[in-house]
Amino acid sequence: MNSSTLQQLQHYLQGQVIGQADLVKQLLVALLADGHILVEGPPGLAKTRAVKSLADCIEGDFHRIQFTPDLLPADLTGTDIFRPETGEFVFQSGPIFNSLLLADEINRAPAKVQAAMLEAMAEKQITAGRRTYKLPELFLVMATQNPIEQEGTYPLPEAQLDRFLLHLDVNYPDAQSELEILRLNRGEAKGETSTTPPKLTQTDIFAARQEVLNIHMAESIEQYIIRLVMATRQPSEYDSTLAQWIELGVSPRATIALDRCARAHAWLAGRDFVSPEDVQAMAFPVLRHRLLLSYQAQAEGVHPNQVINQLLSLVGSA
Repeated sequence: MNSSTLQQLQHYLQGQVIGQADLVKQLLVALLADGHILVEGPPGLAKTRAVKSLADCIEGDFHRIQFTPDLLPADLTGTDIFRPETGEFVFQSGPIFNSLLLADEINRAPAKVQAAMLEAMAEKQITAGRRTYKLPELFLVMATQNPIEQEGTYPLPEAQLDRFLLHLDVNYPDAQSELEILRLNRGEAKGETSTTPPKLTQTDIFAARQEVLNIHMAESIEQYIIRLVMATRQPSEYDSTLAQWIELGVSPRATIALDRCARAHAWLAGRDFVSPEDVQAMAFPVLRHRLLLSYQAQAEGVHPNQVINQLLSLVGSA
């Protein structure tokens, strides 16, 4: 499989989700890198639409769950049902057994539901009663989160945030994109929206993932990734301001994620090698939810993107 098919899909999705080109690209990177996605932004910015549009183009069962405070783990994983005619308990699988799962407003679920999600995302399995059940080989959680309204929400713990490969920030579109959105809503948009969406089979996806893993990465790029990761753990060796901002550095999952996402980013661009620019482009969605900022940084209103910008300016790629 070559990258042109994914580029066609990217072009189609950009016609469906106008003004969010970076969001579309990062969704495809996560698909290629075999990881889960957390999409965060104010309401009304097509977060759910982007995820659903991607799911429509992929072979596999899709299910959307609206997370609420009264949701129970069994509502997600399934439960044992007693059959009087046989006198036995039979497991009735829940929506988590679909290949593509949209977890809408995931931070509205209580801790016990988040714990069930944690096992599914980390191990691709769930436990119900005394038995453990494997999830489909293609299993992708695409979660959305609203950062504005915090009443009635349960912040995701660091352990669960770390299981998301990418944390995508969605911002408001520009004026031209806003006009295109208006026309699309009235059915006046041209071009991409009238085309037939490309379909990816699971075989296509697995083949693409293997090609991504086979992309050449020079040792100097590997060392660059390691230096970036180590700078989050030992920031005082680079800059006193950075040391004041970072309370806890990123885990080895971040190293693995940077490697896989940089490869996917390069492959999606049609290249067979990874450049420092690929690592820099993926540093923000890979690291922003894994960095634990200090109380001082939070009090000063420092955003994780500022910390990552400082990291990239201090850690050389050569």
